[in-house]
Amino acid sequence: MAEKLRLEMVTPYKHVLSRDVDEVTAPGTIGEMGILPGHTPILTALKIGELSYRQGNQNYHVAINWGFVEVEDDKVTVLVETAEPADEIDLERAKAALGRAEAALKKLTPEDKDFLVMQASLERALIRIQVAGRRGR
Repeated sequence: MAEKLRLEMVTPYKHVLSRDVDEVTAPGTIGEMGILPGHTPILTALKIGELSYRQGNQNYHVAINWGFVEVEDDKVTVLVETAEPADEIDLERAKAALGRAEAALKKLTPEDKDFLVMQASLERALIRIQVAGRRGR
């Protein structure tokens, strides 16, 4: 059994990271999942949330937006719509997006066609703010 996992994270726009890590925690659609070396092969969907990984004693955090994770032979491949490491998140922009989403949702009802879009925008903004707050931890 390998002592490390190879973590590869890709969006349609760029290769976000490629690192050897000790552990990965990802927001699966049916709950948070932890991945350690020797994990059983799996392919599952991810939801908007915080993906974290550990290298030694250092934890890193990434805001992700929908996608998939595949684990096979101690390689973790994360394919997501967007991925923003904590140190790359523009906190003011995230707070502005949160304000816009909150304002839009106040004017909508669950039956409106834009309700789910604004709800997802709100969730993305909240996750980005949460992850940005983890810089340097």
